[in-house]
Order: sequence, then C-alpha cells, then structure tokens
Amino acid sequence: MVRQHMLISGDVQGVGFRYRANYAARALGLTGYVRNLYDGRVELEVQGDRDSISRFLGEIDAGSFIHIDDIEKKELPVQEDERSFKVLHTGGY
Repeated sequence: MVRQHMLISGDVQGVGFRYRANYAARALGLTGYVRNLYDGRVELEVQGDRDSISRFLGEIDAGSFIHIDDIEKKELPVQEDERSFKVLHTGGY
C-alpha cells in the first residue's frame, strides 16, 4: 500500500479529468482526492497498491480530451483511516 501526491499538467481542466479520476479510483478501490488548482494543473492524492495506481492513471489519460503533459509525484505516508476518493473544490498550492 502506497500514497502518492501528484501535480498533473496538460489539458486537464474542463475536460472531465476529475470525473474520470473519481470513477476510476472507485472502480479500482483507491482512496484519496482530486481537485483543480488555480494555475491550471490538477492536484491529486491517491492511495492503494502500485499496480492499481498505474492503471488509474492510464484510465484517466485515456479520456477523449484529456492530455497529460507532466506528472510531479512524491510518496506520502499512508492514511490508514481513509475510506473513499473525493472530488474537492478548486484550491491553491
């Protein structure tokens, strides 16, 4: 089990990214959150096994209008009590 924080840039806002992330995370049993940032990127934290997280990113990137240019990743401590994946309101970074 791992938790990763990601800042994703590209064509990622206004194209269904958060919807696809939420759907894919729930289907794969992942937890965490996703939200748009004011600078045009998307921030997400996702928790689960590495293979599922890799599949999660692939499912998001397969969206018709979504195009990921770059992902900045870092590992975070696992949050043992987290039980769901959420779409949060836009936030700064």
